[in-house]
Amino acid sequence: MTEYCAFSGGHKCLKWTDYQLTRHELEEADELSHENWIEIEHLRSYIAVLQKALGDNGIDIPPES
Repeated sequence: MTEYCAFSGGHKCLKWTDYQLTRHELEEADELSHENWIEIEHLRSYIAVLQKALGDNGIDIPPES
């Protein structure tokens, strides 16, 4: 696929522009989901540490809702 289109007045291919925009949005979404997963992993390990501290001190862990 190329940017040139012989059939439009400005010779710009709308499908190419749409492709570029979609590709950019997918790259941003991938980056954001990766950062979210890193934060989730951090929070899960933090929860594990807190649950261990509670258990070590004989404090019951409340059930998940």
